[in-house]
Amino acid sequence: MAVTTSGHLPAQAEHGQSQLPWYIRDLYKYLLAFAGLTAIYIGLRLYQGAYGVLAGLDSTEPAFQTYWMRLFHVELIFLALVYPALWGYLWLSRDHNLDEIAAKEELTRYFTLTMWISIYTFAVYWAGSYFAEQDNSWHQVAIRDTPFTANHIIVFYFCFPMYILLGGSAWLYARTRLPLYAKQISLPLTLAVLGPFMILVSVGFNEWGHTFWFREEFFAVPLHYGFVAGVWFSLAVGGILLQAVNRMIELLDKIEDMP
Repeated sequence: MAVTTSGHLPAQAEHGQSQLPWYIRDLYKYLLAFAGLTAIYIGLRLYQGAYGVLAGLDSTEPAFQTYWMRLFHVELIFLALVYPALWGYLWLSRDHNLDEIAAKEELTRYFTLTMWISIYTFAVYWAGSYFAEQDNSWHQVAIRDTPFTANHIIVFYFCFPMYILLGGSAWLYARTRLPLYAKQISLPLTLAVLGPFMILVSVGFNEWGHTFWFREEFFAVPLHYGFVAGVWFSLAVGGILLQAVNRMIELLDKIEDMP
């Protein structure tokens, strides 16, 4: 059976196998990732509800080591395995013949990039809305005693690295599979990934400031300005979509002109 230069089966064969339209052949992967992340985040939130007050108020207690530091170690092991596996796969499986990519194949990859960006922003939303904002309330009730609080172990050491993993994956996918992004660095794509990444960098400064300046938690203090700037960079996602839509229109015109 013939294959395209990109190594994928012809559209008719793929459609017959997956019963999906050719341009969203990766939809099932997206839905699985979406469901998996949802299960992880809901599971972590339920875990917090069960053991946050019971064993998470004092890091010197043996129960804290049992319920929270073990979770911390599990998170580190998980991330240490997933980071090189996913980024390594995206790089090693890159398309070496982008100049020969067919219009339909390129258009399909733009839909897949949109899925990457969507799952990335979904992870950012969970990190910022359910866990990062909760951190302020947490510290007003249980003043931080170490950087390893019951909420920090989830938000700083899992949620932030997770969305960085997904944002970096979206960047790598675009750079290795789409001619528009492979030829030059996309400013909106880079800012959309780099800005939220800097939130994790701000965490170190934030913890240092709370240790040596004040231990209370207030929203509107200069110590937290870095978080706000990092979130603003997420607006660059709109620029990614504009770039992609312009190219997708060109590809659709080519497909319509085909016999």
